[in-house]
Amino acid sequence: MRIIGIDPGSRVTGYGIIACRGRDTGFVTCGTIRLPAGTDFSQRLLLIFEGLSEVMDRHQPDVAAVEDLFVAHNVRSALKLGQARGAAVVAACRQGMPVFDYTPRKVKESVAGYGHAEKSQVQEMVRVLLQLSALPSSDAADALAVALCHAHHLPYAALSAS
Repeated sequence: MRIIGIDPGSRVTGYGIIACRGRDTGFVTCGTIRLPAGTDFSQRLLLIFEGLSEVMDRHQPDVAAVEDLFVAHNVRSALKLGQARGAAVVAACRQGMPVFDYTPRKVKESVAGYGHAEKSQVQEMVRVLLQLSALPSSDAADALAVALCHAHHLPYAALSAS
């Protein structure tokens, strides 16, 4: 089974794909969709959708795990993040994939063992768990962490999807 993890952002969206065979997980790919400064927000949403669709077409994941919104102090930022997340979810749904949501705290607990882990701790744990030779970028590491979180919850996810 291939899992795409997505860390949505209105300026940078991270993605990471892992392959799972039983309890074994392996790295497939990761990266970011960086949106040019000054781009109209509606156009950014389209670029997120198209970029993730291209990645999904190329790597054929079976399921998507998307980081859920965190409570932000800035309502405007939260709304933009929610729309970016929506573009990511629609890209996965258009591919016919089930989509699972995980809070940032759940992702950090699953990967680093602590729900308030720092970004650098998440990056290092992703590197170790997937036996990568180098640290992935922060946004790509977050997306891989979301995919790993889903892999750790597969028995539960399989039950809730039926």
